[in-house]
Amino acid sequence: MKAAALDLDGVTKRFGDTEALRGVSYSVNPGEMFGLIGPDGAGKTTTIRLLCGLLRPTGGRVRVLGVDPARAHPAIAQKVGYFSQRFSLYGDLSIDENIAFFAEIHGVRHYQDRRNRLLEMMQLTKFRGRLADRLSGGMKQKLALACTLVHEPEIILLDEPTTGVDPVSRREFWRLLSEFLSQGITIYMATPYLDEAERCSRIALMSEGRILALDEPNAIRAAFPDDIIEVLAAEQCAAEDVIRRDPAVRDVQNFGERLHVRVPRGEADAVLARLAEACRQARVDAAGLRKIPASLEDVFIDRVSTTPVQSAV
Repeated sequence: MKAAALDLDGVTKRFGDTEALRGVSYSVNPGEMFGLIGPDGAGKTTTIRLLCGLLRPTGGRVRVLGVDPARAHPAIAQKVGYFSQRFSLYGDLSIDENIAFFAEIHGVRHYQDRRNRLLEMMQLTKFRGRLADRLSGGMKQKLALACTLVHEPEIILLDEPTTGVDPVSRREFWRLLSEFLSQGITIYMATPYLDEAERCSRIALMSEGRILALDEPNAIRAAFPDDIIEVLAAEQCAAEDVIRRDPAVRDVQNFGERLHVRVPRGEADAVLARLAEACRQARVDAAGLRKIPASLEDVFIDRVSTTPVQSAV
């Protein structure tokens, strides 16, 4: 078996009195797309900075391609591409000039062919003379990715790369990542978006410095212990009031225009019938009652509510 591309073993990280990471352990395989999923303050950025060698762990061990990234930072920097939350393009440089700059600081010679291939793949060729300050948000994102990849890294570390990007640009970004994955590049992405987790081969759900679940997305959903009933009601507050009166209902969560009702496994059909009748008697329109598979949001809420954690950054 090949050695892990990324490996964290019992990693802790403190900033003063704050424990940002609490015993984090997992490995990422070469050529895998791995997602670190969690809200702001979960510890995602701290993890990526440790993997980049920009921080040292307080405890435990971090390895990137088998070596300590903090001790071997120059060598690791040539094999890892880092796309940060605040990736800085130079607004007064053109697309071509930005890529050339990042190639040169990585010591890449004869990068012109590589730059041309990246621009073609990202559909930026006809804009290559345009200043970065004049690019749209999605084009800036693609340019930043090109700058990250110009030195042909083995691993890409992405820290919330799609935050604040429009849906069309997000889809295009994921298309590009799929192409790079097919080339054997290991992709490690930190994101707060649970829908993006579905695109990863494995994910870690993280909250306040601790891993809550680690597996393939389908396996994590399948391990959810209860059944979920979805309710689409015109009057959500009235519907929720009726639903919570049923003794089998364990929890009700609001997901936009829908309610997710948690009931013991195997009891969904009986509860569905009771809720339909209760809503009818209360004259609450809840025609959208149905049993659905648990979502990653359901799993995340469940794990957060049952796992005691402390504040992280």
